[in-house]
Amino acid sequence: MLRRAVFLDRDGTIAPDVGYCGRPDDFRMFPRATEAIAMLNKAGLTVVVVTNQSGVARGYFTEETLAQIHQQMKDELAKCGAWVDAIYYCPHHPDKGCGCRKPKTGLFCRAAEELGLALGGSYVVGDREMDVLAGQALGCQTVLVETGPIPWTSNGVRPSHRALSLYEGVQWILGK
Repeated sequence: MLRRAVFLDRDGTIAPDVGYCGRPDDFRMFPRATEAIAMLNKAGLTVVVVTNQSGVARGYFTEETLAQIHQQMKDELAKCGAWVDAIYYCPHHPDKGCGCRKPKTGLFCRAAEELGLALGGSYVVGDREMDVLAGQALGCQTVLVETGPIPWTSNGVRPSHRALSLYEGVQWILGK
């Protein structure tokens, strides 16, 4: 039986977008983000982080450093009894045209296959148009959080829901 998931963007959604977070010491989660993820865990939803990390291709940090940053995120979540089931990232430069960089759906489809997820009953939460577009292409409900560094301009793209934060977005998801 396929499970429902909540796919979360990292920078601008779970944590402030500091512009190529390249050191574990620079990673800090938004207030109540841990609590929001714990709520998803308690509800039995699979939580998957899907993030573009072109800083690897640009040489700003290594995949080893990225793994350390992600471990710090997991450690912070664990302090509150929360977790993410998986983390998928695109290390490629935007100009490479890979199939895994959002708004393309390669990482989401890989996660669905590897984790046994039902995309149609799932959610994509992020702070940018690319997150909403990826979710729509997958047939997911989409939540745009307004915690990113770039003010939202719809360009005709409409998320299923807009929220001030990840916590507020999770409340909407769980209320459905």
